[in-house]
Amino acid sequence: MDFNLLFAPLFQMAWWFVPILLVIGVLKSPWFKGHLGEFAVNLAIKLRLDKDTYHLIKNVTLPTEDGSTQIDHVIVSIYGVFTVETKNMKGWIFGGQQQKNWIQKIYRRTHRFQNPLHQNYKHTRTLQSLLGLNDEQIFSVIAFVGDATFKTPMPENVTHGNGFLRYIKARTTPVLTPEQVQTIINTIEGGRLARSLKTNRNHVAHVKSIVIEKAAAPSCPKCGSTMVSRTVKRGSNTGNTLWGCSRYPACRGVLPRD
Repeated sequence: MDFNLLFAPLFQMAWWFVPILLVIGVLKSPWFKGHLGEFAVNLAIKLRLDKDTYHLIKNVTLPTEDGSTQIDHVIVSIYGVFTVETKNMKGWIFGGQQQKNWIQKIYRRTHRFQNPLHQNYKHTRTLQSLLGLNDEQIFSVIAFVGDATFKTPMPENVTHGNGFLRYIKARTTPVLTPEQVQTIINTIEGGRLARSLKTNRNHVAHVKSIVIEKAAAPSCPKCGSTMVSRTVKRGSNTGNTLWGCSRYPACRGVLPRD
């Protein structure tokens, strides 16, 4: 019996299955889901927000003291600057404003993920510092897309579907002049890191280092948020490191580092 003739059709079929499996793997990957969610939000912004009133800047990577921070979407208007963090998730979502981690539950599977409000807090504060804005001029927005259901009460800036558009449109009192809006757009475009594979690689490496550090970081004794390593810049302890609340200056909890 000629085994080559016997198994040849199977080998030919395998060449079809390999690319199919690769495509399925990409479609199910967090990377693809993340980009798909960002695309959905970008499309909703372009279709539902007046482009003469709201200016969209996508994938803004800004330098920080410890590396970089990446913002999915920045929307600039006379009604304020909105930093939008996108989450493409399904299942039941449980979480609270001050909780370190939220929970995604799909049938019997449970997955913990970083509180997106804490995640977007750094984005917002970095941008606020760059632009010199006050708290009434910049807003943090969390946009969940996909088949997700909130099972606990959420703050008004944590939205699902097109809820983030309603949140933005609800701001109807001008807090910036048209001249300030244009200056802000120019400042963001001038201050952002170049959009490139190198920028993305460096940011991913920075995020991985943060994940490792957070795994060992304690919780804030005052509000329960994740603490981050900070270096004292003034006083007799200048140069020393300590644990400081990630929500600073809203929370000033500190702990000594071993």
